[in-house]
Amino acid sequence: MTPTLRQSRGAAHTRIYSYGAARGENAVPNDDLVGPIDSSDEWIRQRTGIITRMRATPGTTAIDLAASAAEEAIARSGVPADRIGAVIVATISNPKQTPSVSAIVADRVGSNPAAAYDLNAACAGFAYGVAQADALIRSGAAEYALVIGTEKLSDIVDPTDRSISFLLGDGAGAVVVGPSDTPGIGPTVWGSDGSKADAVGMNHTLTDFRDGNSPWPTLRQEGPTVFRWAVWEMVKVARQALEEAGVEASDLAAFVPHQANMRIIDEFAKQLGLPDTVAVGRDIATTGNTSAASIPLATHRLLEEHPELSGGLALQIGFGAGLVFGAQVVVLP
Repeated sequence: MTPTLRQSRGAAHTRIYSYGAARGENAVPNDDLVGPIDSSDEWIRQRTGIITRMRATPGTTAIDLAASAAEEAIARSGVPADRIGAVIVATISNPKQTPSVSAIVADRVGSNPAAAYDLNAACAGFAYGVAQADALIRSGAAEYALVIGTEKLSDIVDPTDRSISFLLGDGAGAVVVGPSDTPGIGPTVWGSDGSKADAVGMNHTLTDFRDGNSPWPTLRQEGPTVFRWAVWEMVKVARQALEEAGVEASDLAAFVPHQANMRIIDEFAKQLGLPDTVAVGRDIATTGNTSAASIPLATHRLLEEHPELSGGLALQIGFGAGLVFGAQVVVLP
């Protein structure tokens, strides 16, 4: 007779305990970037809402930024680092293809021997990480999880590219996720449309660069295509996330979309019909677009500036390269 296997079971509900943040050391104003793209401070502000973006020094890596953000999140959570059973890092800018950022960060913050892995879902990566942390904890695979979005995008920009280079910044945001007596993370609505993968992504492969057939690979995008997709298609995803969480837009305390472009953020809020009482994350103005780090960085700033948001509901939605997307409603710590 075949023995019956045991399956683990964890907490009934989860929540986000705390946020941590780290931004690049240097504030880079528009005027420092306009020469190579034959542009102006006014043009960048009108098209993107960016005044400055934070970029890291050459000696700072995405790993360093991740560890710094993680240390703050852990300290604020009250959870001992050695009780974190899973470390999930969302990034597209690991300086090496292996080892993972997550394994190195787990060691740096004192969470060995936590399960650790990186995920590549670009600007949707943080939402993906929160979804996985929620599932791991409720399955019993981990008691607490650390989720980090970290990017050093300044390493993969072409200063002469007018499509995306002036948008990008460097930083990391982190959260500690753990068990809860009541639901603190709503159902995740996620997916992708790889048929439009050329709309935003790297312009060359590393093997092309190695073989001398291309310059260093950098990020590029088809701006109009990404704008239309983000505004019209992602609004549908955001509405679905609200519906599946069982709440209305008017129930929200905050709306934190991926910090892609201020025009996208403003149109997004308009299409959702958000009341004036909902705080909207607009961290892009002084941090820039930080891909997987943008949602936790923007949320961290909102909570720092508006502590009264604590305990309220926030809709977060990420979308980006490969036309990957993810959204969920969470209770703010």
